[in-house]
Amino acid sequence: MMAPPAPSAVYGEWAGGQITDRALCVLCPNPSPMTLDGTNTWVLLEPGSSEAVVIDPGPLDETHLQSVVDAVAQRGARIALTILTHGHDDHAESADRFAELTGAPTRAVGRGHDDLADGETVRVGGLELRVVATPGHTSDSVSFALPADGALLTGDTILGRGTTVVAHPDGELAAYLSSLERLREVTGGGEASMILPGHGPTVHDAAGMVAFYRVHRSERLEQVRQALSDGAASADDVVQTVYADVPRDVWPAARLSVLAQLEYLGHPLH
Repeated sequence: MMAPPAPSAVYGEWAGGQITDRALCVLCPNPSPMTLDGTNTWVLLEPGSSEAVVIDPGPLDETHLQSVVDAVAQRGARIALTILTHGHDDHAESADRFAELTGAPTRAVGRGHDDLADGETVRVGGLELRVVATPGHTSDSVSFALPADGALLTGDTILGRGTTVVAHPDGELAAYLSSLERLREVTGGGEASMILPGHGPTVHDAAGMVAFYRVHRSERLEQVRQALSDGAASADDVVQTVYADVPRDVWPAARLSVLAQLEYLGHPLH
């Protein structure tokens, strides 16, 4: 799930494709105000390897799933592992079906067995991914550093366009702010200069985007404080004031972020 995009956002400009030496994006055909151009399914393959990792197979769309399988086969490889950045349907609904198609195990945070651990290095066919726990958008959100390409796969924690929803009640603003701080350290330390997001185009200034997100959250929080000071008596009142410049069809998602902000500020409005 995404945050309200800017009113001027244009979809269809991002089509995926081979982005780095190791990362191919197969774009799911599910564009919407909430998913931007669609869900980015990432295929990661070490050059010369025959074992691929797929991140976020997406919604239950048989044509899309077959496109992912075919893209891997065309590279002379097989899918050895599927990873989920979080459990929202636009990223994870097809996980069970994809496992049937590929025979590959699925790993994620909080899914019972074989969970991903923060700081763990996942190794498949010579490829190395470092797990970076980034809860906040959801409690199970996780990102991945791909040091060999200087890239960071962020799911919905940071997007290629617009900003993300803190999906209350599962999502939590305090956790999200802490996650942004972690990503500031990863991108500021030189480990990752590029973001490969769950929706929208590649971000070539990772540190700059993280900084933008941190400023945006601070500004939104101040706007919520001001709305409360001006007499807002419900979360809907806050949405109408703070998100007046975004389309009404994404106000329900904005309301989730507002509820998370109100909880953070100690104002449990409904």
